[in-house]
Formats: sequence, C-alpha cells, structure tokens
Amino acid sequence: MPRPLLNRTADTKTQSPLSLHQVSANTETKSEAQQMQMGRLLKKQRSKAYMEAIHRLDAGSHHMSEAERAAIVDAIRAEFPEVLDLAGVLIGIVAKCYLGEPYEVHTITIAGNIIEHYKRGQTLPHGMERARSLAARGGYEFVEVYTDACRAISSDGAVSVVK
Repeated sequence: MPRPLLNRTADTKTQSPLSLHQVSANTETKSEAQQMQMGRLLKKQRSKAYMEAIHRLDAGSHHMSEAERAAIVDAIRAEFPEVLDLAGVLIGIVAKCYLGEPYEVHTITIAGNIIEHYKRGQTLPHGMERARSLAARGGYEFVEVYTDACRAISSDGAVSVVK
C-alpha cells in the first residue's frame, strides 16, 4: 500500500488558531487601510452641485425652512455616497456669512441638520471654532470640519487639508 506524501494528522496538530495579537494586527491594518481610503475620498475635488448647495446657506435671510435645510444636507450626503455614517466623521461646515453685520460665519451640523449664523466673538460649538479664521478670512468658499482635520474648499472645489 502506498504511503501518503502528506501526513494529514500531523498537519492539523501543528496548525494553531490565530492568536489575539494576529487578529489585532489584522484589524489595525484593515482600520489603517480604511482610514487611508477615507482620506483619499475626502481629498477629491467637490462637485459644482455640492458647492452651490453650500452657497444656499446665505440665500434669503437668517431663517431657513426645514425643506431648505434638508436639501442642503441631502446634497452633502450625495457628495459622499461611499461614506455610510457621515455624521460620525464630518462635524460640520463653516463658511463666511454674507448676511452682513453683525454676522461673521455660519455653520451647518450634519448630525442635527442645524444651520446657525454666528456673530463676531460668538463661540462656535462642537470643535468648529478651529475653522472660524479660515472661513472668516474669505480665502476659501467654506471649511469642512472633521474629527481629525479641517478641509478648506476653494472656489473651484479643490480641497486643502489643514490639520
């Protein structure tokens, strides 16, 4: 009778299950890869439709209807369809306010669909204060505030990452 070339019982004994360290390393690598992919996605040039939607924040007056707010938030979500939970990544958007004195900047928060116009010296909520000077200066159309960085958007939709 021929002898088997591979000893299957010996192979199964020497195989060990993945250690906790190996599983952790695989998870960290996957997480890093996902973060890199997210970073690349968020660096892409913004569409004209998205830019126009953000500009509607200044249209009209200090108050917006619920339908107008929903349209702006829908445009933001449509810009990033690959991101399942945008609210967990994007804190909000800060832009220079053209409603006139006393308003300096306005914001929109994704989680609460809240649009607010802020006066000079009035503190912005949820860590968005770090984008105020970029937005108020007027060199960018608006600034997207994320949990890890700000992304300043130029008039042509180009993105500059500010950490």
